[in-house]
Amino acid sequence: MSINWTGVFPAVTTQVREDLSIDIPDTQRVVDDLIRDGVTGVIALGTVGENNSLTFEEKVEVLTAIVEAVDGRVPVVTGVSEYDTRRAATYAQAAENAGATGLMLLPPMVYVPKAKELAAHFRGVAEKTALPIMLYNNPPAYRTQIDNEVLSLIADVKNIVAIKESAPDTRRFTDVKTAFGDRFVLFAGLDDVALEGLYLGAQGWVSGLTNAFPKESVELVNAFQRGDHAKAMEIYRWFMPLLHLDAEHDLVQSIKLAEQVMGRGSERVLPPRYVLEGARRAEVIAMVEKAAATRPTLTPVAKAA
Repeated sequence: MSINWTGVFPAVTTQVREDLSIDIPDTQRVVDDLIRDGVTGVIALGTVGENNSLTFEEKVEVLTAIVEAVDGRVPVVTGVSEYDTRRAATYAQAAENAGATGLMLLPPMVYVPKAKELAAHFRGVAEKTALPIMLYNNPPAYRTQIDNEVLSLIADVKNIVAIKESAPDTRRFTDVKTAFGDRFVLFAGLDDVALEGLYLGAQGWVSGLTNAFPKESVELVNAFQRGDHAKAMEIYRWFMPLLHLDAEHDLVQSIKLAEQVMGRGSERVLPPRYVLEGARRAEVIAMVEKAAATRPTLTPVAKAA
């Protein structure tokens, strides 16, 4: 199965009202703004989209609304983050019916499976959908490693086509390429090693801080792809203090606060998360404001219709 996924795919935020109900129109606006600023795909209901804080019905509602807002302009890949294979397969089927372009499939939540169990989970979901699947490897967050043993067990599954690699050890990109060649499309998934991932063979970047600075994120990848490594490095070094936020446990609150400072969205989050407070809140605001005041010069990006 071939896919055309490349470039910058922000893990978009789910907007929340003061009463903690889901703000569907504002979620759609946030996504539309990102597309108009040049992103080449969106991840709906990833970690940053607060997937595990939503009910099944809310997930389907949010995904359906995002698909509607995107209107075919870019791929819509939705996170599949469930406790077990049955729930994951059920959501995968609902996502396909809602018009998603693909799935970003996580290991099962809570339980840490052995390689054979993890491969069976991925295979069990893949068998229930025709959509292309990106596996999401994030050992620090989810305590599960999608290593080469697991990949060898599912390499024959045709609709498992990509890997979002969020391990902080960038050797993973080379190890996967060495073992499997071009069998899997690689995406950088941890913001503060994104450029390293591109140099090591990633075809795109699933990003958190793109929600606050989409034009700079797009130009970072565009500069790398056109061989302007000096410009890519300039943007990356400017961006790095904020990109480190993506590796922290409060990444969702930090990213949504950055969105708010930049006038793009609200910092409100769903329980059990709280908005940032005190010194941490002041620190993140200061970082975003400094970044905004020192933005690098960019090549204009053609806006989507």
